[in-house]
Amino acid sequence: MTLTNVTLVGMGPRGLSVLERILEHAQRVPPDARLHIDVIDTGECGQGSHPSRQPDHLLINTVASQISMFAPISVAGGGSCGPSLVEWAAASGYRRFGQRFLRVEDSSGAAITEFDHLPRSLLGEYLAWMYDRVVSLLPERITVVHHRTRVVDIEPRGERFQIRLDNGYLYPTDFVFLLTGHGRRKPTIDDLQASGFVTGHVRRNPKLGYFASPYPVTGLSSIPAQATVAVQGFGLTSHDVISELTLGRGGRYIETSEGLRYRPSGKEPKILLFSRNCLPFAARGVNQKGLTGKHRARFFTPDAIRTLADGARQARSDPRIDFRAHVLPLIVKEMAYAYRSAALQQTVDPSTFDATPEENAAIESILWPLKGRRFESADAYRAFFDAQFKHDLEHAFKGNLSSPVKAATDVLRDTRDALRTAVESGGLTPDSHRYFVEEFNAITNRVAFGPPKQRNVEFLALRSAGLLDLAGGPGASVTGDPQRAQFRIDTPYVDGVSQCFADVLIAARLDSYSPLTDDSPLTDTLLGRGLIRPYRNGDYHPGGIDIDTQSRPLGRDGRPHPRMWAIGFVVEGPHFYTHALPRPQIASRQTADAERCVLQLFDAVNAADRTARTDPARSPISAGDLQETV
Repeated sequence: MTLTNVTLVGMGPRGLSVLERILEHAQRVPPDARLHIDVIDTGECGQGSHPSRQPDHLLINTVASQISMFAPISVAGGGSCGPSLVEWAAASGYRRFGQRFLRVEDSSGAAITEFDHLPRSLLGEYLAWMYDRVVSLLPERITVVHHRTRVVDIEPRGERFQIRLDNGYLYPTDFVFLLTGHGRRKPTIDDLQASGFVTGHVRRNPKLGYFASPYPVTGLSSIPAQATVAVQGFGLTSHDVISELTLGRGGRYIETSEGLRYRPSGKEPKILLFSRNCLPFAARGVNQKGLTGKHRARFFTPDAIRTLADGARQARSDPRIDFRAHVLPLIVKEMAYAYRSAALQQTVDPSTFDATPEENAAIESILWPLKGRRFESADAYRAFFDAQFKHDLEHAFKGNLSSPVKAATDVLRDTRDALRTAVESGGLTPDSHRYFVEEFNAITNRVAFGPPKQRNVEFLALRSAGLLDLAGGPGASVTGDPQRAQFRIDTPYVDGVSQCFADVLIAARLDSYSPLTDDSPLTDTLLGRGLIRPYRNGDYHPGGIDIDTQSRPLGRDGRPHPRMWAIGFVVEGPHFYTHALPRPQIASRQTADAERCVLQLFDAVNAADRTARTDPARSPISAGDLQETV
């Protein structure tokens, strides 16, 4: 009997999809062979960046009915689509009690609905349940062992690898999947300056502090209630910070006849928000499309992108297209089409559609609300911000079919396949790729991938309570003020520079992954060994490691290793939007990526088995025995 060893480095949602696909194709393991899988992850398997033990006030920004780890038809789902997150939560006894979701054995509380944004802790439970389910369904000839540690080195040994764990163990393996998920950056110049400022002035201001990352948010408990906290960022991470510094400290939201009000606990610090543009993230509109409904694209389609690439290839022997010149006009037209359809509440004939100047102006105001604007003062900008915020929230409550604004912004969610066709594998010219990653993708996240509308309602309640305010406007920057021993946020206006001061600075953003800046020892060793290289489109590095069309990492020499694959955030660069979880009843990109790699794995396992039967001396290494480093 031959034994093949597979190592999955990371067991978050991407690793879970690989394991689920192994179950799906388990019948491909030869009858006289065994497959042993070593899972390396410091946390609970399946959960990744969604630990079940995180505070339950941190919410998923997608409604629970649109999240599932099951393929439309699968062994794991019992031959069907399997339960979505909301179905699993209801079947597990979870019910709503005001702002909380608790597991009960009776019918107390209210039933969870398809419109609820559940806590991320419940998503972690769901992912862990899915992992246990998949492992329990694997046949006896496929075994799994979880090692709660980290991989620090992967050394090629002939056709195989030697894995080094940070607990001092070495073991051989035949195949490796890199599924490491979100990383964390090495300290930047800004990080070092902010940390150095705190070190140099904390004696004069004991409240002084800097957080290069807010995660885990429980670490923010060291911030004193008397502090003023500057949060750099308006996105989903900033909402987590706000939630932890308010709900996490015992505050509560109360429904009143005048709307939502915040009842403070007295332990909350004062919170100030700022960012480069200082624009609010748009709230998610009420979902009126059901589980699988999407905007049907008429102009911005994968076929349209492929036609543009063919034209570029014929014109200059280079299929790369310019995002601003070729792709962006299609996006704007598609958004204008959805805008008019929602405004008229009827399907518009695409063959005769041409956006009016008013419709184009509406789309431009959604995407670039600061274009051509200058603000006299901080008060003038605050009035503009408030008007933008309240206008967006009104449209969020109307829904993503009834509101022209939300129908238009939902186009950016529903046409991700067209965006992938344009962006992935060097599909854009390098300069326009830079614009897309560093400018337009941020716009997309702001207008289409914002928080649940509940969070923006809470935002208003916190401002009314005097606990939350803006620290600046467009062009805001932060520096340490040695005279005051505080951080100072400067914003230029027509009438001069406004200044706000804070004791604590929190960088509220998720790090993009680059092997050049990731702080993981494994990344450094893989680079040093030449097993991976940064992905580049010409002279531009958007992030991620380089891979071939089969998701195999390309080494320093440009050649792929035939027994290694990489999926997910680690390849966000050659691929696009790798962190989206699957939706029920829809064939997801995540599952498709896992499927492609797993099928290659089984092809190699079968080839090795045939070789072993004809040449026993080349039988795969038995990797079940761990060896302690001497």
